[in-house]
Amino acid sequence: MIETPTADALEPQPSTLGQGKWRLDDWLLLLCVGVLLGIGIVVLFSSTYIMDSSDVFSILRRQMLWMLASTLAFLFAMRINLDAVREVIWYAVPVAIVLCLMVFLPVIGREINGTRRWLILGPMRLQVAEVLKVVLIFLMAHYLSAYQRRLGTVTWGFLIPGAIIGISFGLVLLQPDYGTAFLCALVCGILLFLAGGRLKFWVPAGLLGLGGFSLLVWNNPERLSRVTSFLALGDEAVRKDDGYQLWQGILGFASGGNTGVGLGHGRQQLTYLPEAHTDFIFSIVGEEMGFVMTGLILLLFLGIFIIVNFKLKFAPTVYQYLVVQGCLLFMLLQALINMGVVTGVLPTKGMSLPFISYGGSNLILMFFCLGVILNASRSWRGRDVKGGTATA
Repeated sequence: MIETPTADALEPQPSTLGQGKWRLDDWLLLLCVGVLLGIGIVVLFSSTYIMDSSDVFSILRRQMLWMLASTLAFLFAMRINLDAVREVIWYAVPVAIVLCLMVFLPVIGREINGTRRWLILGPMRLQVAEVLKVVLIFLMAHYLSAYQRRLGTVTWGFLIPGAIIGISFGLVLLQPDYGTAFLCALVCGILLFLAGGRLKFWVPAGLLGLGGFSLLVWNNPERLSRVTSFLALGDEAVRKDDGYQLWQGILGFASGGNTGVGLGHGRQQLTYLPEAHTDFIFSIVGEEMGFVMTGLILLLFLGIFIIVNFKLKFAPTVYQYLVVQGCLLFMLLQALINMGVVTGVLPTKGMSLPFISYGGSNLILMFFCLGVILNASRSWRGRDVKGGTATA
């Protein structure tokens, strides 16, 4: 359990967030993300240039526009006063709820592949769950730090945070997006544990929630087929039916071997592998650049984990600690789920690989989270928490 320092007051104090000097660990973090982005751009072009023979750069150009928007989100996150967000976070909650419900409106909501996750805003599509993730990070960090000493009680330590998790889980599940709903609940649960939430409340609740989630999957034929095909992938009939995408992804890794078949020489993107440039782009990396590059991607995400956790030991307040931890968790857990799905470790679930997959909404979220991490951590180094007060 993290002790609450007196610097973690509800009223925002004069902030030096984002105003510290750039240090080696900051540059290393940016380097890890930059290499991931570079790999993503190269593999994205390699896997999409055949999709439109009249304009081989069409998808790459759209991704570059999303990267520009993401850079603006990064710069914004670098400049905001994270402590001041605490004063307005409760006002952001109804906004996030309304956005999640607006996807069901016939004019601006868009149904794609049987799900309603996007709002159509002119030429852009916004995946509203990404907005909900941002609100959850700040809301959970604010609540858990403000009421940390009461987390041992049923009301403050179980019912209220349980309501926050349950409402967010339900909103995403309605779309339906089972994987993102599970990810949001998992991140919130980890933040609760880190803040000192009582295991006597949350272990039974977690097991009960997992059981309820399993029942929902059991009663949804499409989701159930993904689980059964994952378990029975050795059956030839399954490989040609519900397990087709996963099997083709695994074949991509098998073809690539250690060094890959070479950029532009992969076969899986030639209509064999659905969603090759989005959810299953990691398989294209494995086919064209082999185990060497997939291993490098794993090491880069591991590097992000190590660098940010090194930074976290300098956090002067519980609130800032939990905000940065929430951003890191959404990055890394999504990456682990994606790679687990593509390699056949987890059942098939549509979830992009951070900084590499094609798509705008999640890329903006990842850049925003990166900006928040650097915003907070640049003011931490050289501080010491003594007597509950952060001093230079």
